[in-house]
Amino acid sequence: MRGVHSAVDDIRRGVFTEVARLAYEYEDGDRDKVDLIPYKLVPGDEAKYRHDVYLERAVIIARVRLALGMNIDIGGHLSTHIDEAVTDQKYFENPLVNVIHSACNACPPKQIRITDSCQGCLSHPCMNVCPKDAIYLDKDKHCHINQDKCIKCGKCFNQCPYRAISYIERPCAAACGMNAIESDERGRAKINYDKCVSCGMCLVNCPFGAIADKSQIFQIITAIRRGEEVIACVAPAFVGQFGKEATPAKLKAAMRTLGFADVVEVAIGADLCTVEEANDFLKEVPEKLDWMGTSCCPAWSMMAKTMFPEFKDNISMALTPMVITARMVKKDHPNARIVFVGPCAAKKLEANRRTVRSDVDFVLTFEELLGMFDAKEIDFSKIEADPADDMDEGTGLGRGFAVGGGVAAAVVEAIKHIDPDREIQVEYGDGLRECRKMLTMAKAGKRNGYLLEGMACPGGCVAGAGTIQPVKQSAMNVQKFKEAAPEQSCTASPHLHRLEEVEE
Repeated sequence: MRGVHSAVDDIRRGVFTEVARLAYEYEDGDRDKVDLIPYKLVPGDEAKYRHDVYLERAVIIARVRLALGMNIDIGGHLSTHIDEAVTDQKYFENPLVNVIHSACNACPPKQIRITDSCQGCLSHPCMNVCPKDAIYLDKDKHCHINQDKCIKCGKCFNQCPYRAISYIERPCAAACGMNAIESDERGRAKINYDKCVSCGMCLVNCPFGAIADKSQIFQIITAIRRGEEVIACVAPAFVGQFGKEATPAKLKAAMRTLGFADVVEVAIGADLCTVEEANDFLKEVPEKLDWMGTSCCPAWSMMAKTMFPEFKDNISMALTPMVITARMVKKDHPNARIVFVGPCAAKKLEANRRTVRSDVDFVLTFEELLGMFDAKEIDFSKIEADPADDMDEGTGLGRGFAVGGGVAAAVVEAIKHIDPDREIQVEYGDGLRECRKMLTMAKAGKRNGYLLEGMACPGGCVAGAGTIQPVKQSAMNVQKFKEAAPEQSCTASPHLHRLEEVEE
């Protein structure tokens, strides 16, 4: 489903655009304007996507609440609580990712069904492999499943020569590597927040658009309009997200039009993170630790520490590229408000930690930033770019953090420069399910001496919940961005001397 533009994308981005437009135009006394957004997005008396126009507006209202950073269940008119959003100090209140109950289709949980494509064959391989005798024949010798006996093992599904057996699973649950999607008393999806790591994969895989996360669009624009110095730190996965015309230099120009004082490449922080993790690995493995895991994906890190608490010290304590870059910028601009702009929903959770709040003030996804561009009607084809604005400070290895396996590749390359004789074994976990398998093997002692890289989003950061373009296209664009970077090792980064000061 991902990579195919849909009505869900239009709804989501329409809300971001209208909230951004409201923020840019908002004045005291304009409270009622927020109540008009559902009618602007769902005009008339006929529903466009759902069976009821009032239901459509109810879903939009819930989405606007979340886009304003509010809790979804506060009730009342949007205007009643708009004053809570008119601030440049609002942090995310848990939960970050929310199920919009009015939008949820109450999809059936995991289930195996025999369809009417069953031919009533003589061999009945589905019956022969069923361990619970859950499959029976009707009077016409066609097969059916007794759901009370079925244990959803899938053996019949794999054996049917006619593919007449379907395997049904909630898309949100299938995408969740933490098995955090459950059902409430009415059969609707419910998130178990004791398991959830806010990766956002459920959000982008629900075909009903029933899951959404909170945003800080309104608060960022409020800070800009109040005259704050707001600086954006942009993750390298941005390349191509806003179209072919959106070159790095044009992106900087467009973001200045939005009101940002400056734009900094997060690949700089990735280079410093690489060196720090390389030194950590050389110092810790195998003398103190059997293996080491990378630190930059907050969802992977949180999963590892909660599901495998005995490994909490094995995950590198290196600062993530987001935090390193933010600290560097704040050293030079102590009064600036820092906005991390990236592909990831889990970064919002990371920035919400008390130890990070003083470094990163806001987090914005690419999709939310697109809403700001649309609100200001920015056309990249008409922007005149200053060549001096081209991003040229990060190395290719730092930019490679955006794709799966890129972090480990950078760390290994750095280790080669520090200790050329050291041989490093690497494994990459693509998505949280693969990460869990990888840690299970480590627990069994089969990954000793390894550098383990985990990414919650299959494909890496370019597949994050806040991205716009297809994953394969993003990966190709990042590869070109890597090749365009200055030819130098991250161990020779001109910013390397600042590593100690950002660790203070």
